[in-house]
Amino acid sequence: MLLKSKYKAYIALATTSIVWGTTWVAMKYAIKGIPPLELASIRQFIAGSLFIIFFLIKKESLPTLHQFIKLIFLAILTFAMANGLSTWSMKYLSSGLGALIGALYPLSVVIMEYFFFKNNKINIITISGILIGIGGIVFVFYDNAFDVHPKGYLFGLCLAIIAMLSWSLSSILIAKKYIKMNPYFGMGWQMLLSSILLGLLSFFNEKTITLTNISINSLLAAGYLIFAGSIVAIIAFVYSMKHLNPAIAVLYAYINPIVAMVTGSLMLGEKLTTTIIFGSIITLIGVYLVNFSMSKNKQRELLDVMPDN
Repeated sequence: MLLKSKYKAYIALATTSIVWGTTWVAMKYAIKGIPPLELASIRQFIAGSLFIIFFLIKKESLPTLHQFIKLIFLAILTFAMANGLSTWSMKYLSSGLGALIGALYPLSVVIMEYFFFKNNKINIITISGILIGIGGIVFVFYDNAFDVHPKGYLFGLCLAIIAMLSWSLSSILIAKKYIKMNPYFGMGWQMLLSSILLGLLSFFNEKTITLTNISINSLLAAGYLIFAGSIVAIIAFVYSMKHLNPAIAVLYAYINPIVAMVTGSLMLGEKLTTTIIFGSIITLIGVYLVNFSMSKNKQRELLDVMPDN
């Protein structure tokens, strides 16, 4: 029975890695027919509603007023800013670059912890990982530096970086048990609350589109994001975390960008050069070293929070 659970857990890990890697490409497809903030709002509303309904059926207690206020703050960080802005950034960036920037959050968690939360447990491995990760990013951006970028490229980079930093801060707060309630029930509320904010932002900043005017490809991509990215992959992630060593279960974080780059190259014709591949591998090695050093300091929980896709 244990062997069977392990086998299923590895299947769950593979599912998480592939699905969350391909969501970046799905976002690129979806925003061709749906404004990005409207897409993020629809995605979070449907997925969040389904999570809430599921836990209410299981007789989970409603959040208290104190919890609800904290849920609003986390909703802004985790889904409105992290997921919403990363979706918006896909209007200007390649799916692979967006995924790679998103994968940098363990590095920013360490830096935030050191400067703002007075965590001084940083060793030579942590510092080496940060420097290697930054070095890999330099390779990737050097290869992109001589390209003719679409209008809004720098704006897209800023959106992606802010999204990654927002996820990092949210990860720290969740790991420090900022709110005490079932984390997945809480996540459902965060999704639902963020969908309202994203909907308002979309209404005032984008030319929204009605359901009947959305192309079939964008609808299919949005459906994939909702049911595969926000439901199936999360269930698979939870299962893998329960039945695998956490150090193995978080391998999805290093596989996601690779899946995004390869899929983006095959399906969208995105640029994938030797320099980009080399720089991405260096970056992920740096992220791994940071994660490894933090686990040695018994702070792995800060780095094992789900990604914004």
